[in-house]
Amino acid sequence: MPTNSVPAATTDASPPKGGMSRTQKLLFFLAAWLICLMPFLFWWNTWFGRKLSDQQLTEYLHDTKKPRHIQQALVQVGELITRHDATAKQWYPDLVRLASDPVEEVRNTDAWVMGQDTTGTGFHEILLKMLNDPSQMVRGNAALSLVRFGDATGRPQILALLQPAQVTSPDIGRILDSDHPGTAIHQGGLIAKLQSGQQTTEIRSPIPGRIRSVAGTGASIAAGAEIAIIDPANEQVWEALRALYLIGQPEDLPAIRPYERDLPDISNDVRQQAVETEQAIRKRSGS
Repeated sequence: MPTNSVPAATTDASPPKGGMSRTQKLLFFLAAWLICLMPFLFWWNTWFGRKLSDQQLTEYLHDTKKPRHIQQALVQVGELITRHDATAKQWYPDLVRLASDPVEEVRNTDAWVMGQDTTGTGFHEILLKMLNDPSQMVRGNAALSLVRFGDATGRPQILALLQPAQVTSPDIGRILDSDHPGTAIHQGGLIAKLQSGQQTTEIRSPIPGRIRSVAGTGASIAAGAEIAIIDPANEQVWEALRALYLIGQPEDLPAIRPYERDLPDISNDVRQQAVETEQAIRKRSGS
């Protein structure tokens, strides 16, 4: 009668129950590596601090399909200018050209960069034209840059940077959804969705800041009626106050004084700058 015997050792590569094969471990490692790599690649391709070669810089300035590439190149040109690097001048014709770019963010960055060199050919004239840009932020940045040229023409646009932005309805309709008062929002951030007949329109913020008020979900809105009020961001207010320190007039004080108060959303730096700006205006006017 045959006896029960222990099976002979096998060369089968199957892992013990509950374990992982070498192939499974490699696939697991590869998946984990890709999970870590993808955010890095996204950051690498969008981070404005990544240095571009001269050839890349030229290519990026003409990459109409990727406005962020243009912005990245503009920021690098601006950094070259602030370091007094004469090589930046080769891209000055591009700065003039991009002042009329269809993308608002590109024009906005361009206005800032042109303000870094008051000797740039055509910069002063282009910035004056940009005071009539459809975008409030572009107009404001152009006005701030003009102050570097010793030109106070953009003072009204700078004062506008201190004011909350009123967002109105482009058409009659009903609010499908909206954000909440007190929410911080970036320029172009979604505030609400408006339904007009079969069409849904996204209502976005024209400035960075904080939502002061917004129409609630389900509200009926007339064409041209107010949908939201956006208070300007601290950074925007601070830049405007710094400019008014140099070019402000006594009649600007009512727009400045609200920022001297101890309000929860106003930073200490902004409050201090507001106080110093009023003092400078008073000293300049002899009042």
